[in-house]
Amino acid sequence: MKYLVILLITLCCFQTSFSQDFRFGKVSKEEVLEKQHPTDSTADAAILYREMNTRFQYSESEDFYILTEFYERIKIYNKDGFDWANKRVKLYQGSGGADEEISGLRGYTYFMDGNKVKDERLRNDGIFDEEVNEYLEVTKFTMPAVTEGCVIEYKYTVKSPFITNIDEYRFQEKIPVNKVQMQFSVPEYFNYKQHQKGWIPFRIEENGTTQSMTLRYTEPVSGGFGGGNIVPERKSTNIEFQENSYTVNLKDVPALKEEAFSGNIDNYSSALKFELSYINYPSSPLEMITTTWEDVSKSIYDSNAFGDQLNRDNYFDDDIDKLLNGINDPNKKMIAIFEYVKRKMNWNSFFGLYAMEGTKNAYKKGSGNVSDINLMLVSMLRYAGFNANPVLVSTKSNGIPFFPTRNGFNYVIASVENGNSVVLMDATNKEGEPNILESELLNWQGRIIREDRTSSWVSLYPSSHASQSTMMNLNINKDDYSISGSAQNRFTGHYALQQRKTYKNIKEEQVRKRLEKSSGETEISNINFENLEKLYTPVSLKYDFENFDAVEEIGGKLYLSPLLFLAMDENPFKLNERNYPIDFEYPMKDRYIVTVNIPEGYKVESVPESTNFVLGENLGAFKYLINNVGGRLQVSVEFAINTAIMPAQNYDMIKKFFKLMIDKEQEKVVLTKA
Repeated sequence: MKYLVILLITLCCFQTSFSQDFRFGKVSKEEVLEKQHPTDSTADAAILYREMNTRFQYSESEDFYILTEFYERIKIYNKDGFDWANKRVKLYQGSGGADEEISGLRGYTYFMDGNKVKDERLRNDGIFDEEVNEYLEVTKFTMPAVTEGCVIEYKYTVKSPFITNIDEYRFQEKIPVNKVQMQFSVPEYFNYKQHQKGWIPFRIEENGTTQSMTLRYTEPVSGGFGGGNIVPERKSTNIEFQENSYTVNLKDVPALKEEAFSGNIDNYSSALKFELSYINYPSSPLEMITTTWEDVSKSIYDSNAFGDQLNRDNYFDDDIDKLLNGINDPNKKMIAIFEYVKRKMNWNSFFGLYAMEGTKNAYKKGSGNVSDINLMLVSMLRYAGFNANPVLVSTKSNGIPFFPTRNGFNYVIASVENGNSVVLMDATNKEGEPNILESELLNWQGRIIREDRTSSWVSLYPSSHASQSTMMNLNINKDDYSISGSAQNRFTGHYALQQRKTYKNIKEEQVRKRLEKSSGETEISNINFENLEKLYTPVSLKYDFENFDAVEEIGGKLYLSPLLFLAMDENPFKLNERNYPIDFEYPMKDRYIVTVNIPEGYKVESVPESTNFVLGENLGAFKYLINNVGGRLQVSVEFAINTAIMPAQNYDMIKKFFKLMIDKEQEKVVLTKA
């Protein structure tokens, strides 16, 4: 009987799998009715099927180009999965009309209407085009009639002339992927390297078939004996060639679970990237395409919209001479130029490696893209005698360039080299300081390109700690056991940048609401910020507060955690296993000194033990000290993370470190009546 049950279950599973039809428009009632994912009950949505097929085609006017057909079917289980109904298709734009194009976009949303499956078609009013920068456009579309339980599907084709730049094929997402199929078919003339990433293993199946195509061309011929006009003649010939196909089929790909300190988690999803290595046409010399980072750096620097912009100084020389008049200290000169560009220029929100306006025109207008502004900064610094160079950066949303490619970078900042030290600056950020970059730019490494066309990597992470120091004084009200107190805070580095970004130029009531949001049942008043507008100085914050839920009275005894809302109450690390790095963005150091005034008529019965423990070999540390001094409890807490990014193999150790720290910070002081 036992074996019969197993057999029946197996047959049922086989029948369910066999009956599923992934053809476009063939969504089943069972798919729409499914309430939760079979293997991941926490999933808000799931990709039921994804198919990506790429093939090469040829025309006389366009040479070889690429067609990629993309088809996807997604199940949305609840409202948190609605974002999966919003899609973005990147379309790269070249010069001379060499642009990527999208065609054949069709989509449907399927939902239950009574006992029947109904559908609604994607219409033109749900499709939008956006220009990101001069080299990138995005087609966005939002699926209609999205409700909990619906299934959406869509398909489109992208035509691309960029045979060297092929977007990666993604097999893993933040939601489960039930089935994914990819095929890349390429004529024998093109040889591609394969780059696999992610922790889900997959096999690439290769096979070759003989294909043929008709090649049409125009050949000039003589008008006759003795010369005459050249008359073009249309000809055609049939060519046979070997087509190599690379196929990946995967089933039941688990979701890439995101948690705190992930950076751009898409950098770690399982995917496949093809990189053109060489071109070998019949009766033609071998053309090598694969490049080194030196080749990439040189080709970018030699562009008119990049390197040429660094050689122009006749539009700002008088202004910089006047600015630096009387300044002798090199560091003050550097800061003066940096601040001048920040004041003078306004960023138009466009990314890109290449100048959009040209630095001279941008200077006159007072605005430009990120390259206009930061190449201008480099040029001014060089004019002033600094060893200044541009740094190529890939923002977090753009990913990490794993192999040499110009398309791996989408941002440029400025640097000044002095011996072994490198100072990084981004003049698009009004609140920025040297080596204090926006979070979006803290993405592993950047590539410095020097005037002699050499290049090297530089870490984008700061070496100095962002620090927060807090002094807090607490008084316990014996009548209702509320706590009143005052707090003084001091922020430096990236902590100061966060405060400026969050609280600069907003109304006092908004400031209060934001502070109270992270402070539990606490009312905050008498808020006073200092130096929000004044860079290169720590940001100070003072306020008074009342807390109504920090003290518990049980059997005449009072229980409280003296750190109140300063304590972390939940471990940010929850996964059983993590297969990607822990990205803290920058080293950090927090110090809290809390004084608890013991109310009259009470004495201390017990306090948490003082403790001190470290994370790995100088990766981090935590220290907790508490003393009872003359009717007051004094608590001193120090917490430090010394390395911005840590490998996944340290995850269990980091998770345990945070648990020990949180447990200690939550321990109670017990007061009893004297």
